[in-house]
Amino acid sequence: MSVRPLCGVEVPALTARMARASNPQGTTAMWVRDHLDGLWRDEDFASWYPRDGRPGLSPAQLATVCVLQFLLNLSDRQAAEAVRCRIDFKYALALELDDPGFHHSVLTDFRDRILDGDRADELLDLALSRMKEAGLVTERGRQRTDSTYVLAAARDLTRLELVTEAVRAGLEILARDTPHLLDDLVDEEWALRYGRPVRLGGQPTRPQTRLKQAGTDAYLLLQHVADGDGPPLEALRQIFLQNFLLDTSGRPRPRTEQDGLPPGLLRIVSPYDLQARWARRGDTRWTGYLIHVTETCEDDTVNLVTDVATTLPTNDKQALPDIHARLEQRGLLPDEHLADGGYISVALLDRAAREHQVTLIGPVPKNNSRQQREQAGFSLEDFTIDFDRRQVTCPKGKVSSSWLEPPAQAPYCVVKFDRRYCGPCPDREQCTRSREPRSGRTVTFLPRHLYERQVANHGEQHDEQWRRAYASRSGVEGTVGELVNAHQARDCRYRGLAKTHLQHVLTAIAVNIERLAAREPPKRHQPRQPTIFQRYLDNRGFPRPVWWRGGR
Repeated sequence: MSVRPLCGVEVPALTARMARASNPQGTTAMWVRDHLDGLWRDEDFASWYPRDGRPGLSPAQLATVCVLQFLLNLSDRQAAEAVRCRIDFKYALALELDDPGFHHSVLTDFRDRILDGDRADELLDLALSRMKEAGLVTERGRQRTDSTYVLAAARDLTRLELVTEAVRAGLEILARDTPHLLDDLVDEEWALRYGRPVRLGGQPTRPQTRLKQAGTDAYLLLQHVADGDGPPLEALRQIFLQNFLLDTSGRPRPRTEQDGLPPGLLRIVSPYDLQARWARRGDTRWTGYLIHVTETCEDDTVNLVTDVATTLPTNDKQALPDIHARLEQRGLLPDEHLADGGYISVALLDRAAREHQVTLIGPVPKNNSRQQREQAGFSLEDFTIDFDRRQVTCPKGKVSSSWLEPPAQAPYCVVKFDRRYCGPCPDREQCTRSREPRSGRTVTFLPRHLYERQVANHGEQHDEQWRRAYASRSGVEGTVGELVNAHQARDCRYRGLAKTHLQHVLTAIAVNIERLAAREPPKRHQPRQPTIFQRYLDNRGFPRPVWWRGGR
């Protein structure tokens, strides 16, 4: 397929007249055409297609349909039907009223083309650039970020169900591509075990025996494929390695805690989605991913989503540098970036200011020492640090005996006190609980430039002006709720991290369009007309209250 750009596309006169007559106030789809000229142009997608080949459908129109699809929570069939039947869709796509549209499978092919080169972020880049050209979003303002969990499109499986279903999925692949390889392996017992999808009750019979049998079958199947020339069964191989070991006789046995199980971030939970992971935050447990949403939060302007990231359920701090890198590429870096404590660290505060000139606003976590947790004894805050003299003074006035700095003790400075001072100290129990009675206290802290940032941040958290500025961060939780509740962003439509990210990108563009379309100048308040009895009272000259509280 190739692209034949349609230059100077205008809405047909009959389509425009019918759309205006049936929707005098306009719709969101019509707003896209009126204010953003369709949001995309075919020239924007020229690099996605080869130069030769049969001309295909307009990629700009298909991208617009995908956004409107997620705006209205439509399936592929419903979106294709809307293109055929809805006048406002034809107006947004500049189609004739009798245009038959396209088959719904075209949307699947177009999404696959986007995923082929990880072009989901490019789609968001193009949309934001058009909004930036229209003056709807600017650089060096104020933005905020938050995250929430995303449920993968996969069923929660027990360990027995996971291995059994992985074997069945491998058999499905071989039966599709190389069925002759199964002739010497599959018998009646295999047909009974894997002839249908795995559905086990809460307490299956003989779970350990069945798990060993599934592991043996998986091992035989992997060996059989390796001996022949079959397709690679990567999912089955990884699941087998994570759940089984070979004993001394060369037979597989299930892994135990003593053998070592893979951590949650690496453990595969479904043979159909190898990137989904089991995770826990507080009381929330889920299988899937994380979505990080960044939006503007300027006063008297529409808040627009400037970045959306779909990641594995890792620490939020790992996502922040990539967010800043993408915002810099789009020319939308903020001057102030608000985030909760999960995104904040002293190193990230310094890195954002040094590399991007971004003021990261958020609470740096407090010192996690034993004294700080128990609120008893001498913590780091009770010691006086003199970076110029390279010494630390304890609360009792004793000076440290040694000082080690990075890179020797990266990333912290390590200071030790002489045991001659700490051993006979009457407050030793409040300072250290070392088993060696004569050992001295050891204090660790960040290098000077990071330590000063940490102290300054802890002081700012008690400032009322800082608190008022940081209070606007909570507004992004409403945006996250809008994505989750109004557009089902938490429930993955597709399997895989890349497809889920594309879903979130299209949803974010849809939310931006919806917010911009809803921005209307405030209507002048029309006073309520008096009732018949009130007019009777006015005609007779009787006084009456004009305010519901009884006032005049």
